[in-house]
Amino acid sequence: MVSLSPPLDAPASAPPQTRPTAAAPAIAALLVFCIVAFAPQVLNDGDTFWHLAAGQWMLDHGQVVRTDVFSHTAAGRPWVAHEWLAEVLMAAAFRAAGWSGLSFLFGLSTAAAIALVAQRLRRALPPLSLACVLALAFGCMAPSLLARPHLLSLPLLVAWTLGLLEARDQGRAPPVWLAGLMVLWANLHGGYVFGLALIAPFALEALVAAEGRRREAVCGWGLFGAASVAAALVTPFGFAGLLYPFQILTMTSLPGIVEWRPADFSHPGPLEITLLAGLFVTLSRGVRVPALRLALLLLLLHMALNHARHQIVLAVVGPLLLAEPLGQALAGAAPQPGLRAAAADRRWALGAVAALLALSAVRLALPVIRHDGPQAPIAALQHVPAALAAQPVFNDYGFGGYLISRGVRPFIDGRSDMYGDAFTQAYFRAERPDPGTLDALLTRWKVSWTILAAGDPVVGVMDRRPGWRRLYADRYAVVHVRDGAL
Repeated sequence: MVSLSPPLDAPASAPPQTRPTAAAPAIAALLVFCIVAFAPQVLNDGDTFWHLAAGQWMLDHGQVVRTDVFSHTAAGRPWVAHEWLAEVLMAAAFRAAGWSGLSFLFGLSTAAAIALVAQRLRRALPPLSLACVLALAFGCMAPSLLARPHLLSLPLLVAWTLGLLEARDQGRAPPVWLAGLMVLWANLHGGYVFGLALIAPFALEALVAAEGRRREAVCGWGLFGAASVAAALVTPFGFAGLLYPFQILTMTSLPGIVEWRPADFSHPGPLEITLLAGLFVTLSRGVRVPALRLALLLLLLHMALNHARHQIVLAVVGPLLLAEPLGQALAGAAPQPGLRAAAADRRWALGAVAALLALSAVRLALPVIRHDGPQAPIAALQHVPAALAAQPVFNDYGFGGYLISRGVRPFIDGRSDMYGDAFTQAYFRAERPDPGTLDALLTRWKVSWTILAAGDPVVGVMDRRPGWRRLYADRYAVVHVRDGAL
């Protein structure tokens, strides 16, 4: 097994290496903050609206929401709002500074995650290699850069992985206090389950390497694992919250949701470019990765290929696992910083803080104006009379969150786990379109109007449906109304 600790003496043939200063994490963090905090696309997700609405409800009522209070098809049904803390943070940022505050919050969390990744990578990689790895990682992250709870938990994923790596580097079990991160993570996003799963391969690696100290390794890692699971139970939902992410993975309707579909290689994209570049470098340079970490990398790759939403996990955890093997293969041991380098690091850190404060002030000062978009049919809903908007609607899946934000009870929204498999599958069948299923749903729920995406094939079915007529249409949405509903 290849040791991931840098050798005491670099090979004589190793080329000279320049140590990246604190400029690397500072510049990476500032660039990412600018992109996430100022790019309008980060707010282009329908789920952002219902996450905000849930957070606002919880702030108003002073309690965690436990039943559906938004839809007309699942009203009163139990709802495990496992991302409740992230939703409260989103609502608080929105109340403080509107959409600008929300953009600032997500820009800050993503920048913090990238800074932590860059800080670890600069210990092993020369400047050019570091820049390339960060660029490829960010490219893989790009499709997931949306104002949703997973970005708020991203710094915790990186910090957790770094804690496990540091423990292995030092030949010890992680400190029990690190398990405390799990309390925060488990209340922010369901991805904490992956954090718990990460303990196993590192613990097994420690056990294999311990030789004469295996009992110590078992006790140390076992205690940390038990403390982490116990910490994950400290949520409003207890044991039910721990099981909930696994229940979601068993849903048969997941393939109907874009983020749960397999990676698409029909056109070149960031993931394909990253995989090809990674294969070229690792094969041409003879990068050697310990077996257990290689197995973990392959698991991350499987997750990213199987579900597009997991590409961001591969993008941030993969480089952390590959950094030192890649650094050794490329340039030998990383030089140690001297006093002059440490002083430069402090200057860069202070400069980065000053720049971040200035950029934050600009972000908060500039208002974000929302316009019509694929997930926000603003004009279309404005053309729906209030009396009609109060009646049952059949809506596009992506429009559900926006309807909730405007006080309209949707037919469905991004909480497919709460609606359940049977209901969600019936909806997706109707959307294919299946006129029989569509008719059954419209009748069963006494639907008076529909608001559908302009390119949705169901629009044509509704155009030909007796007793219905178009009320409004634009480039993003089409509204139909049942005769007699107005």
